[in-house]
Amino acid sequence: MKPLSVLKKDLEFNKGLFSLIEVLKNIAVSQYRALEQELASYEKLLLAIESFLTWFDTNQISHPFLDPKNKPQAVIAVTSDSGLLGGLNMNVVTTAILELKKIAGKLIVIGECGKLYARETNIPFVAFGGINDEARYGQAMQMRDYIIEKVAEGSIGHLKVVYPKPISFTVQRVEIVPFLPFRPRIGKAAGSSVAVSDIIFESRPGDIIEYLVYLWMAERLNEIFGLSRLAEFAARFVHLEESSQKLKDMDKKLKLQYFRARHELIDRNMRELFSARLLYASKH
Repeated sequence: MKPLSVLKKDLEFNKGLFSLIEVLKNIAVSQYRALEQELASYEKLLLAIESFLTWFDTNQISHPFLDPKNKPQAVIAVTSDSGLLGGLNMNVVTTAILELKKIAGKLIVIGECGKLYARETNIPFVAFGGINDEARYGQAMQMRDYIIEKVAEGSIGHLKVVYPKPISFTVQRVEIVPFLPFRPRIGKAAGSSVAVSDIIFESRPGDIIEYLVYLWMAERLNEIFGLSRLAEFAARFVHLEESSQKLKDMDKKLKLQYFRARHELIDRNMRELFSARLLYASKH
């Protein structure tokens, strides 16, 4: 058994560590709530953009956004710059690599943690910095422009984004979002009697689709980046809560050891005291 002084130091250390974990938990909760209120839903805008695309017969239009042919795939793995997320970042990178096995191509990693995991796989990848809340929309546009440049030069045709989605404050799930080839999530406008052939387009359908997808991609990436940050704060809280519970269990064991050692020390001192008194009495 450890000496009493060592057990006392361990208890004091655990107390300080527990207080630090509680502070970090409160910070994670505050960050989650603040971002949750700030993060506006872009669903209406995204659906509005997609609704325009329902007027086109995409099967009759030849465009890289609609028909990637046999070009390679790009998979974007959205991870964080910091730890304390359990295995969430690793799951994102692993899922992205599995997607690349279906269609060969390029791995694009966002975030420092993703870079570390990707290096361990020895798979070539392109790296971008982690998501910053203040610059999130700018990062989304930067990523959008990078992808469109690669599509224009013909180096990629398919595109998927893998990111952690917050299902609730305590549950996160790795999601796979297909981006290219672009497929609207809604069909032709319900109740519409206007045929596509009756519509006069001022610009070429291919150019209109290109511009709409250009807008849609930035908004969708911005939404995904925001959701991934929410998942990061939630996962950090869950991981800290688990650590807190483990620390409590450890503290209970240390307290039992401490009181047992303390009682043994008191008993030993009492026995030595009585022995000394008996020895003194026998001499006098």
